[in-house]
Amino acid sequence: MPSTISRPRVRLFASLVVLTAAVVSFAPAQEWVSGIPWPTPPTVDPGPVGGPPSDALVLLGDGRDLSQWERADQWQRHDGYITVAGDPLNATKRAFGDCQLHVEWAAPAEIQGAGQQRGNSGIYLMGRYEVQILDSYNNPTYPDGQAAAIYKQNPPLVNASRKPGEWQTYDIVFEAPRFAADGKLLRPALITVLHNGVLVQNHRPIQGETSFFEPPRYRAHPAKLPLAIQFHNNPVRFRNIWIRELPPSDAPPPKK
Repeated sequence: MPSTISRPRVRLFASLVVLTAAVVSFAPAQEWVSGIPWPTPPTVDPGPVGGPPSDALVLLGDGRDLSQWERADQWQRHDGYITVAGDPLNATKRAFGDCQLHVEWAAPAEIQGAGQQRGNSGIYLMGRYEVQILDSYNNPTYPDGQAAAIYKQNPPLVNASRKPGEWQTYDIVFEAPRFAADGKLLRPALITVLHNGVLVQNHRPIQGETSFFEPPRYRAHPAKLPLAIQFHNNPVRFRNIWIRELPPSDAPPPKK
């Protein structure tokens, strides 16, 4: 049977369908919300470029106040900085776990030695896990021993070293390892490092404690331990060291 709907009615019906679809497409969507009662983040003054932020603990400023360090009486004070001396590891009085750490350091301007004998020092997180300090400007050495390496474990992604004598920065985000009550390792330490603002370690797992004589391995230890600077018989300079304690990244969100 031939259709009794006229062409004008067909065109009108088609127009109504298109108009209805357009109206539906512009209807407001239902917003999704997580329902987690997150607390409002606290306000922090970021401070001057390079910090310290208002919630940071200054471990070393211009070298005059050494009250945050053990046995710092052997350190050498200079105008605006210090050089460490004495013990192989110079530790803080306070203990830290997960943290953000800012360190400014400079290798000697006068080049003496080569490889590992040139501007050697280190930052020991928890007194156990070393980020290497070394004059790595035109100074070949083994890759996992150069500046910003996780010593003897992982080289930096790139060599971002400045010339000898110039000030350099490390900005480190560190997550401490997690151990079970029986001492079993649940999760390795994780580290992110920016060397002079350049990402060189990207959320990298640390394989264990730093050692020159044996492979890295984990031994259970407290959730917080002192930070340490290595003295390697080289006059490496330090200034503007500050630290922010961080909440555990694996903490559960607030209950609904």
